[in-house]
Amino acid sequence: MHTLEAIMAATIMVVIILFAVQATSLTPLTSSTANAHIESQIYIIGQDMLTALDHAPYGQNSDLKKDIVDWNGEMYVWNGTHYQSDDNKNNSLDGPVVDMLELVAVENGIAHNIQFSYSTASGRENYYIYNGDPSDNAVIISRKVLLSDSDVGNTTSYETTTGIPDIDTTTALYNIVDVKLTLWRM
Repeated sequence: MHTLEAIMAATIMVVIILFAVQATSLTPLTSSTANAHIESQIYIIGQDMLTALDHAPYGQNSDLKKDIVDWNGEMYVWNGTHYQSDDNKNNSLDGPVVDMLELVAVENGIAHNIQFSYSTASGRENYYIYNGDPSDNAVIISRKVLLSDSDVGNTTSYETTTGIPDIDTTTALYNIVDVKLTLWRM
């Protein structure tokens, strides 16, 4: 009787162990798979941010294009409460792009940089927003924005202020700005 009871108890224990093993995943979530998953999520967040900022009703400029046109050539840095000019500490940045970055990136602990790349004889990039050097797991999302002469107004003044030149003075095309959004987990 004791032998039969021991066999039944052992069988029940084996069934419980098998059930527990089947119910849980035995493959560990290694850092490389975790990083790939986080990078994928951050990439999608970045794409959605740029898509939302680059959307505009017919006949109007998008918020992203407005920020490029209104840019004064300065680099802005997050100081913990707002984006502040690196050259002039009294000059801060605001607008829909800043609101989006604060809502999505800052509140979720995602570090970010925004660079404007544009065509010149030698090619050129300037930081719009700079928050440090990205980590090895950073993702870069880019969006091209076409600027026309009518968008920037006084082309000579705009080039002096921003460094973005008029690449073809014989047409209405001013330049094409590649907006690079770099995101990484802090």
